[in-house]
Amino acid sequence: MANRLTQIATRTGDDGTTGLGDGSRVPKDHLRVAAMGDVDELNSGLGLLLAEPLPAAVRELLVVIQHELFNLGGELSIPGYELLKAEAVARLDEALAQHNAALPRLQEFILPAGTRSAALAHVSRTVARRAERALVALAAVDTVNPAPRQYLNRLSDLLFVLARVLNRANLDGLGGDDVYWRSEKLARALAGADDAG
Repeated sequence: MANRLTQIATRTGDDGTTGLGDGSRVPKDHLRVAAMGDVDELNSGLGLLLAEPLPAAVRELLVVIQHELFNLGGELSIPGYELLKAEAVARLDEALAQHNAALPRLQEFILPAGTRSAALAHVSRTVARRAERALVALAAVDTVNPAPRQYLNRLSDLLFVLARVLNRANLDGLGGDDVYWRSEKLARALAGADDAG
């Protein structure tokens, strides 16, 4: 691995294949490689989110998640190997419960919007969902441990909750509330209520 890290352009992938951690080579459009790419994109999105002003507890949590996602990518690169443990899923469950408990209950749908940090959390949430779908597709044809799928499922939920937390954090003076979706039917109903009053 040390030699590979010093030589970035190996040219071994010029034929449309890539090497896995076990030394085997697969096409670059292989389902395993697609899942690894989605996890990498998710981790990069969290890196972008970490470049924003964040509450300390959220920052610490995201740094841990980045390391766990790196482990998940490593596990995917070595078929049959296990790096991501059930404890990582439990940690997300705890964080999800803790942060969600501090939020008001949702009465309607929200848009993936608000502060820049909240919007970035929503983008990462959608990438987490895509990565989860990629793992499900891979599991249909190859062995995938349960923890990675559970982890990505919880992480997308957690990122939704963290987006709501970040909309309220007010670190940049722009914090406030979620951005609520307004359907035409709801708008008509609200307009009718105003006319009746």
